[in-house]
Amino acid sequence: MAKTAKGQNKTQPTAQSPHAYISNIEHPQKREDGLALLDFFTSLTGLPPVMWGESIIGYGRYHYVYESGREGDFLMTGFSPRKTALSIYVLPGYQDMSDLLMKLGKHKTGKSCLYINKLEDIEMHVLEEIILRGLDYMRSNYETWDE
Repeated sequence: MAKTAKGQNKTQPTAQSPHAYISNIEHPQKREDGLALLDFFTSLTGLPPVMWGESIIGYGRYHYVYESGREGDFLMTGFSPRKTALSIYVLPGYQDMSDLLMKLGKHKTGKSCLYINKLEDIEMHVLEEIILRGLDYMRSNYETWDE
């Protein structure tokens, strides 16, 4: 998460339509996978999709406080159909998810992101379990909002 000069997250919720954003993606496979993920996340989480910044579609919100005292809000889960890969946000990371990651299919991981080239490379039922575990963790360990 990038910071502004005032210490706030640069990536904030916007009024942009997630569906309109995805519909305007030029690459046909990324657009198709983005629309599929929009339906998948919305159905799975039961939460409305919200654009965070220019390219992240988020579901829910949580409040964090670092040991430094810095605090803020960010999405609980979500995705971004980026040019290089589909980024799936599972916050705050992959605690004890190695069993699922081994079954997921072709992917790479970052600190709190899964990177997938295309949805046909993975097992969607495994992605579902990863997202649900991540949401359970967030709701158990942080103040969260379903917005």
